[in-house]
Amino acid sequence: MNETLKGPVELVTIRLPVWWTFGGLIAGLTLGLILANSSLIDPLLALARPVGTLWLRALQMTIIPLVAALLVLGISQMAQAAKAGKVARTMLALMLGMLVLSGLVSALFMPALLAAFPIPDAASSMLVADNVEAQAVPEVGDFITSLIAPNLIAAAAETAMLPLTLFFAIFAVAISRLPSGQRETLVGFFHALANAMLTIIGWVLWLAPIGVFALALGVAARSGGGAFAALAHYILSVSAMGAIVLLAAYLLAALGARKSPLRFAREMLPSQAVAISTQSSLASLPAMLASAKRLSVSDTTADFVLPLAVAIFRVTSPAMNMAVAIYVATLAGVELTPALLAAGIAVALIISVGSVSLPGSISFVVSIGPIALAMGVPIEPLAILVAVEMLPDIMRTLANVTMNVAVTATVDHAQEN
Repeated sequence: MNETLKGPVELVTIRLPVWWTFGGLIAGLTLGLILANSSLIDPLLALARPVGTLWLRALQMTIIPLVAALLVLGISQMAQAAKAGKVARTMLALMLGMLVLSGLVSALFMPALLAAFPIPDAASSMLVADNVEAQAVPEVGDFITSLIAPNLIAAAAETAMLPLTLFFAIFAVAISRLPSGQRETLVGFFHALANAMLTIIGWVLWLAPIGVFALALGVAARSGGGAFAALAHYILSVSAMGAIVLLAAYLLAALGARKSPLRFAREMLPSQAVAISTQSSLASLPAMLASAKRLSVSDTTADFVLPLAVAIFRVTSPAMNMAVAIYVATLAGVELTPALLAAGIAVALIISVGSVSLPGSISFVVSIGPIALAMGVPIEPLAILVAVEMLPDIMRTLANVTMNVAVTATVDHAQEN
C-alpha cells in the first residue's frame, strides 16, 4: 500500500425521533380512519393539509445542496482510497461491480414482483397531490442530450437531477486532481455545507411526527383501513430487493472468496445479530472484523478493507432506493422505459457514494429524492414512506454487513493468487 488513508470525513451527528415519527404515522392513520365519515374530517383536513405541505417542502429544499456536498465528500474519499495501492483498487473495482449489480436487481426484478403481486388500490392515497401529472417519456436522443445541462442554475431550478448529479460527480473528480491546498479548501467548504444542510434537515425531521401525522390523516381519510395493508405491501416489496442482494453476498463469498456457504453463514451470524439490533454498519464493524478473522481472512486485509467499506460502500442503496422509486412510479402510473430505468440506476450509483454514513431517515430522503426526480417520479409519497423506513432499514443493514465481509474475503483471496 503506497499511502496512509485518513479517516472518513466526519459529519454532524443527528439524533432523529424515529419511533415518534412512526407513532405519528400510526396516530394519523388511526384518527383519519375513525373520522373518515364524520363531519369533523373536512375542517381537520383543512388544517392538516397546509401543515403537511409545508413540512414536505421543507424536506425538499435541502436536497440539491446536500447531494452536491455529499457527492464531493464521498468521491473525494474514493479518490483518496484509489491511491492507497493494489488492495484498494481491487476493493473499489469489486464494490463498483456490486453496486451496478445492485441497481440492476431492482430494474429487473421489482417491476416483475409488482406485476405478480400488484400494489393494493388503497396505496393510491399515498399520493399527497390529488392529481399527478403524467410524465413525458423521453426519446433516446433527448435522454442522451439531457445528460449535460448547459445551465446548472436552470437545471437546479427544474430539479433535473441526472445532469446535476453527473456534474457534481465530475466536479468532485476534478477537485481530487487539484494541488493539496486548493483541494483541502474546496473539500472543507463542501464539508461545512454538508454539515449545515444536515443540521437543517435534522431540524425538519425533528418535526416529522407532526408532518407525517398531518399527511397520514389525509391518506387514511381517502383510503380507510387499506392504508395499513398498502404500507405492509410496500415494506415487503422493497425489503425483497434487499433480500436478493443479501443472497448475492453469499454467492460472492462462495465464488469469489471460495468460502463454504455453510461456514460463511455460520461465521456471519454474530455480525448479522449486531446489524439487526443496531441497524448500523458502523456499530457492526467490530463484529465484522471478528467474522472475517474466523473466516481466515488476513488481519492486514480485514483491518484495511472493512473500515473503508463501512465509510464508502452501501451495496443495498441502489437496489432498495431504486425499488422505492419504481414502487412510487408504478403507483403514479409512470411508464418505466429503459431510458428512465437507466437514469435511475446512474443516479442511484453516484448517490450511493455520498450517503453511506447518514442515518436511515436522512439517507432515505437524500438518496431516493434525486432518483425519483431523475425518473420523473413524484416525490410526495416519500414523506409518508420515510415514517416506515426503520423496517426496511433492518434488511439494508443486514445485507450491507454481510456483503462487506464477503467483499473483504474476496479481496483477500485475490491477494493470495
